[in-house]
Amino acid sequence: MAEKKEAFVKEITPQSEDFSRWYTDVVRRAELADYSPVKGCMVIRPYGYAIWELIQQALDRRFKATGHVNAYFPLFIPRSLLLKEADHVEGFAPQVAWVTRGGNEDLEEPLVIRPTSEAIIGTMFAKWIQSWRDLPILINQWANVVRWEKVTRLFLRTTEFLWQEGHTAHETEAEAEEETLRMLGVYQDVAEHELAMPVFAGRKSESEKFAGAARTYSIEALMKDGRALQAGTSHNLGQNFARAFDIQFQARDKSLQYVWGTSWGASTRLVGAVIMTHGDDSGLVLPPRIAPYQVVIVPIPRGDWRETVLPRARELQAGLLNAGVRVMLDDRDAYTPGWKYAEWELRGVPLRLEIGPKDIERSQVVLVRRDSREKLAVPMDGVARTVATLLEDVQRSIFERALRFREDHTTCASSYEEFRQILEGRPGFVLAPWCGTEECEAEIKSETQATIRNMPADRGTPGGRCIRCDRPASVDVYFAKAY
Repeated sequence: MAEKKEAFVKEITPQSEDFSRWYTDVVRRAELADYSPVKGCMVIRPYGYAIWELIQQALDRRFKATGHVNAYFPLFIPRSLLLKEADHVEGFAPQVAWVTRGGNEDLEEPLVIRPTSEAIIGTMFAKWIQSWRDLPILINQWANVVRWEKVTRLFLRTTEFLWQEGHTAHETEAEAEEETLRMLGVYQDVAEHELAMPVFAGRKSESEKFAGAARTYSIEALMKDGRALQAGTSHNLGQNFARAFDIQFQARDKSLQYVWGTSWGASTRLVGAVIMTHGDDSGLVLPPRIAPYQVVIVPIPRGDWRETVLPRARELQAGLLNAGVRVMLDDRDAYTPGWKYAEWELRGVPLRLEIGPKDIERSQVVLVRRDSREKLAVPMDGVARTVATLLEDVQRSIFERALRFREDHTTCASSYEEFRQILEGRPGFVLAPWCGTEECEAEIKSETQATIRNMPADRGTPGGRCIRCDRPASVDVYFAKAY
C-alpha cells in the first residue's frame, strides 16, 4: 500500500522547472498510461486509449478514402526472412527481440518479434502478385511491434507500441513515389486538422532514412520544450524489397519486372506529441476532435439539487449526445465542484458546462473553455449549437497558438557560430544550408546534438554555402534537437 501511495502523482511539476518530469506527471496523473512490470513497456489506460482510438479512426477514414484496405500479418517472422534485405536487417539488428524456444523445445529456426513487417508482407506479396493486373496492392495493418529500446519514455519510445503500417506494391516508380507523398500528406492532414499540431513535411537525409528504403519522408512537429518530434514517416522502398523477396510480375509488354514498393507508419507516440504540443502546468489541453469527452457537465450541488439541477443537467447531456457531442456528466457526490473543475482541466476536456439553481432561474448555463479559461454565460435554449461553434473555435485556436509557437522558435542561420548559439540559447527549428555530405551532418550532430529533421520540398535551390564546411550548399534543411 505504501508503494501505491508513493507512486500516485499528487502535483504536476511546472514545465519551466522540469519539462520531462512535467510530461511524466501529466501522463500518469491524467491516467493516460502507467509503467508495466515488463521494463520499457507501458499499460495504456482507458482515457489514453480513447485518445488513441480517435486518432486511429481519423487515420483509418483517410486510408480507406484513398483506396487502402486493412489486413493482418503474423507477429512472428522467421529469421531467414529478416536476413534477406541486408540494409534492413543491419538497421534493425540492435532492436530485434528473438524467440528461440517454443514450449519445451528449441526452435529449428529462431523467430523475430516484428519490429516492422516488410519482410513478412513482402513474402506474401511475392505469392499474390503475378501480373500487372494484380497491381496496385494497397494494404494497411493495425498492429503492435517490438523494438528493444535502451531508453524509454511513456508513449514517445517504448519497447512495445501500437501503430499502423501501410505496405503497397506498384507497377511503376512514378506510382510508388506518388503513393509515398500522398500518404505523407495524409499524416500532415491528420496532424494539423485533428491533432491541431503544425508540422513540417519533407525528405529525410540518407543517414536518417528507413533501413532499406530508397527515400524516406517525414512530418516533424515542435514540442513546447523546443525539441522536435518525428510524428509520421512515409518510405519509397524502390525495388529493394521486391528484389530481396522476389516480388515480380508480368508487365504489359510480357516482360518480367519487379514491383515498386512503399511503406508508411504512425504510432501511439502521437498521443505524446499532443500532450507536449498543447499541455500546460494544469495538465492536458486536448484538441476537441480527439478528446474522449468534448464537454463535461458539472452540476452545482445546492439545496435539493438532485431533484432540481440534476434532471436539467441530464436533459442537456441527452441533447448534446443527440447532436453528436462526446459528453460526460459528472454527478459524483464525493467531490466538490472545485475538485471536479481541476480534475477535468487536468484531463484536458475542451469545454466545461456548469449548471446550478441560479442558472436554471436565468435559463442559462456557464461554459468554460480549457484553452483560454474564458467563461461564457449562454442561453440554455440552443446550447448544442453554441457548444458546436465553440468546439470548432477551440480547435482552431489551439492550432494557431501552436503555429505561433513554432514560428517564434524557427530561425534561419547564416553562419556556424550563429547556428551553435541558437541551438544553445533558443531551442526550436533552425533552417540552414547544407552541402549534403554525411561528414558535415555527423560533425554537426556531434558538436550540437542537433540532427537534420528533414529537407522541405518547397525551398527551391539554395543559394548559400553549407553552414558547417562553407562549401556550396545543395539543400536547405531543418535542424533541431529531437526526441
